[in-house]
Amino acid sequence: MTNLKQVLVVRTDLCMSIGKMISQACHASLEASEITRKKNKDKLLKWKKEGAKKIVVSIESKEELFMLKMKAGEQGIACYLVSDAGLTEIEPGTYTALAIGPDIEETIDKITGSLKLLN
Repeated sequence: MTNLKQVLVVRTDLCMSIGKMISQACHASLEASEITRKKNKDKLLKWKKEGAKKIVVSIESKEELFMLKMKAGEQGIACYLVSDAGLTEIEPGTYTALAIGPDIEETIDKITGSLKLLN
């Protein structure tokens, strides 16, 4: 049996407040989940039934964020990259977070397994 999860990747180089980081990760999670629902409703329902596992990790740059998105896309994993509206803490169009999945845990781990948990 395969386990599913979603990984939320948040940029720490932007010096966002904790609340801002959380809101960006939530935005990414919801959008990637919606993409998964449209592409594979059964996968989304299985993920939810398993408890909707989410892992939050950190990275230090926009370039790393883009590289992860590219790798996820190459594997056919649903993902969503957040471009902030710029209404509060950061400039409009700043890329802040990325959600990868939900998808098979082992497949996502090949992309994000070396990243540090956000703390």
